[in-house]
Amino acid sequence: MSNESFDDAPSDGRRSFLTGTTCALFTAGGAGLMTPYVKSWSPSARAMAAGAPISIDLTKISEGEMVVEEWRGRPIYVLKRSREMLESFESLDEQLRNPSSEDDQQPVYAKNDNRSIKPEFLVVEGLCTHLGCTPKFRPNKNEEGFTGFFCPCHGSKFDFAGRVYKGVPAPTNLKVPPHHYVDDNTLIVGAEKEETA
Repeated sequence: MSNESFDDAPSDGRRSFLTGTTCALFTAGGAGLMTPYVKSWSPSARAMAAGAPISIDLTKISEGEMVVEEWRGRPIYVLKRSREMLESFESLDEQLRNPSSEDDQQPVYAKNDNRSIKPEFLVVEGLCTHLGCTPKFRPNKNEEGFTGFFCPCHGSKFDFAGRVYKGVPAPTNLKVPPHHYVDDNTLIVGAEKEETA
């Protein structure tokens, strides 16, 4: 017969305390394990921002210079064109595949000689329409007398309006993304201006 007495058995209060503590620890541990899993269901702030419109301060761009920003994982070229750049357009028409921009590579409001809302600013996606490489900005004439955008991967060339030259692999002009101006100094890329009634 056992010498153990009933006094050595845990009391109901102690049993409740141990049960409650164990449950609380399991709950906290389960919550700790589930938190990263549940968070993975929501897109990150970076992913949400990737598709959101971006704002570009135009006061930081000097005439003849270009800045590169990122929108939806694509490089966006914003070029502040000089008078010489704008004046070069007409003389190039015979050398270009689609000088009148008859393709759908730009919104209606950029379907003009400059392919832009404001003549001095070009806003295009910096992706070659051949294989998606990144064309290089060539503001100064090279030994062949070329200026504009040059894709070193396969030799595609575009003028300062993003129009493609004849005889290169790229089939279409550089794409103009949706954009608008909030004021003279602020460009929004990724959203068109809302019509007001």
